[in-house]
Amino acid sequence: MWYHKPVINEDLLRGLPNLKIVASSGVGIDHLDLTLLMRYAVKVSNTPFVVSTDTADMAMALMLASSRRLVEGYQMAVSPSTEYFPADWLGSEVSGATLGIVGMGTIGYKVAERAKGFEMKILYHNRNRRNKEEESAVGATYCEKIDDLLQQSDFVLLSVILIPETHKLIGKRELELMKPTATLINISRGLVVDQDALVVALQNKVIKGAALDVTYPEPLPRDHPLLKMKNVIITPHIGSATKKARLLMMENMIESIQAGLKGRLIPNEVL
Repeated sequence: MWYHKPVINEDLLRGLPNLKIVASSGVGIDHLDLTLLMRYAVKVSNTPFVVSTDTADMAMALMLASSRRLVEGYQMAVSPSTEYFPADWLGSEVSGATLGIVGMGTIGYKVAERAKGFEMKILYHNRNRRNKEEESAVGATYCEKIDDLLQQSDFVLLSVILIPETHKLIGKRELELMKPTATLINISRGLVVDQDALVVALQNKVIKGAALDVTYPEPLPRDHPLLKMKNVIITPHIGSATKKARLLMMENMIESIQAGLKGRLIPNEVL
């Protein structure tokens, strides 16, 4: 499966009685009906680790671009109507700011490693707390309650998988807990955020801005209000979009397929 295609449904499974494995690219598996696949005795694999480095880089790129108003600055610099650069056009600092990471899996942890280089204060919320050695290595502080993280963070990064528990994890209540100077960064899935609530929060300056590599749907309708806001950066779900990562994803999928067909232990099997 590449870009969630083909769609795996019961009609397809009935037509493929000898199917042994579905190898899906990327980390997320929200597009797969695991219960249905299990009923047909079909195994599933994904490629979670080879995308983590580039996706973490993308998270930092979004944070830097939004904080320094990079897109706005570019538009100002190239606009035919620009006659001078205003001296009071300012961004926000990343170095020394507080980063709250929601979802400290492989990608979230790699973001923390990068943020440490910017001398950021790192908070994180996760289903399972990481061990003290891992926390110490990046200087991260665990927040048992997501509310504590939201209230303290200058940047809130979403790096969770989409499951029923994370569907619209960030809604009106959560946005109102954030600082009015805070920026929301989403590299997970669009449905992790209540987009209608986000639009209202941005319009009413409940939070300062948003940087989104994912939306729902993708792409957004061309008249969607998020596309018209200066305090929003949207990229086309390109967290893993580097030549090296995509090649490694395909190699991982081939390895899993070969193992599945030969009855061997499947690398990166989704259990």
